[in-house]
Amino acid sequence: MAAASDAMAPIGPASFGDTSTAVVVGLNAAIVTVAEQEPRTLIVRSPDEGSPHHSDTWDALPFGPFDPLVHRTMATGLHAWVQEQTGLDLGYVEQLYTFGDRGRNRLPDDIGPHIISVGYLALVSADDLGEDASAPESGWRGWYSYFPWEDWRQARPRIIDEAIAPLVSAWAESANTPALKSERTQRLNLCFGLGGVSWDEEKVLERFELLYEAGLVDEAARDGRRNAQRKVNTPEGKQDVPPLGDPMQHDHRRILATAMGRLRAKLKYRPVVFELIMEEFTLTELQRTVEAVMGVKLHKQNFRRLVEKAGLVERTGRMTTNTGGRPAEQFRFRREVVTERAAPGMRVGVPRRSTS
Repeated sequence: MAAASDAMAPIGPASFGDTSTAVVVGLNAAIVTVAEQEPRTLIVRSPDEGSPHHSDTWDALPFGPFDPLVHRTMATGLHAWVQEQTGLDLGYVEQLYTFGDRGRNRLPDDIGPHIISVGYLALVSADDLGEDASAPESGWRGWYSYFPWEDWRQARPRIIDEAIAPLVSAWAESANTPALKSERTQRLNLCFGLGGVSWDEEKVLERFELLYEAGLVDEAARDGRRNAQRKVNTPEGKQDVPPLGDPMQHDHRRILATAMGRLRAKLKYRPVVFELIMEEFTLTELQRTVEAVMGVKLHKQNFRRLVEKAGLVERTGRMTTNTGGRPAEQFRFRREVVTERAAPGMRVGVPRRSTS
């Protein structure tokens, strides 16, 4: 695949034509792959028209307009402009959600047409990418750079205890009624696994929306939210609010969070993980791919028993020495399982861990 180029520059509100149009429809794509055991999403970069400083360059998901006179369906429109801009011929694609909040493409004075975007999740395997998949600066970036609290594979992320919990707790304490304080505290515990509550890897969107509502992410300040906590340097040279993941243009981080949560949930009941992996793979490579998406570490023997019992894979009769150790047996997805079971997914037993 070719590296991201000027041809991939995101299309902003000014690109949607006549500003007298009350509503226009855009299409956003969270295109995901897994490379070198890291989940990555295709991004484009250009100045963010809605940022406090027009020269700010924030990552964006590829997006473009839906033209009903050219595109028979929204899905065909998505495929067409992604192919044109990136050279990718998308395989697995599913619609996520329609994002239509006023202010989601904020500009000075919030003028122009109201943009409604239909978000999509697209999966691309390493087979279809080539060498560019390992070069984040050319368009592919690890999604944990936007959500560093979501990666539990090595240990509980320090950012939760050192930054998120104190900041959101302070926000909860600032509530003007006991009921609101209790509601905010409960949301913090449920989202981030505090107070004895288990971590739920699927609550990616809920966690980001809580941080946005608390005014703790850069997008809240950019959007002019009243309670946004600015990243102002103190006399000691520290920021009063530490960076909580890299920001994205418009509400693209919210769309990516929706895609992450959807993929983590769907992986458990549909065989979508095989859209992200090479056609032939070892069981270790399959496990690492599942762990990368889920953001957790899985027990090796339990995982292998699960895969074999579910009938998801079949032996190829070939071995590989690319593992760096002893030759490993190669497998492939057993497609017949789709007709044999109603929900042939990776029903992995994700450890339910609390941060306290």
